[in-house]
Amino acid sequence: MQNSEAMALSAALLAVAGELTQRIHEGVVARGFEGVRPAHGFAFARLAPGGATVTELAAHLGVTKQAASQLVDEIVRKGYAERRPHPDDARARLVVLTEQGWACTRAAEEAAAEAVDPWVELLGEGEVRALRDRLLRIAPYGPIRPAW
Repeated sequence: MQNSEAMALSAALLAVAGELTQRIHEGVVARGFEGVRPAHGFAFARLAPGGATVTELAAHLGVTKQAASQLVDEIVRKGYAERRPHPDDARARLVVLTEQGWACTRAAEEAAAEAVDPWVELLGEGEVRALRDRLLRIAPYGPIRPAW
């Protein structure tokens, strides 16, 4: 692949990612979740399976523990997450989503589906699924990191 082609591909992927992030955020806000930022959604993606420590969240987001701790303070204060004793480490705290955090996550899933609908109309469902599968081959495990 030529350098110019690689740059065009990179620019297209970044443009799509930026637009997708914005559309999901707008969809979440439209569903009544005021005061959330895209960075919160990236954190929720890590917290959703079963919670995480601040250290694990920092690694997922690619930020310092201090930055992750500030983000956790914010989402706890807003009612989207809570700190609990860690089941395996008495020194650590586990950050888990509250019901409000789970509701916000479901709203993001709905907004993501709406954001991808135009792609399906343009490319067809099969091609969009193939695109998803190819992208997962390139980056199978994430993490999904916010642009601060």
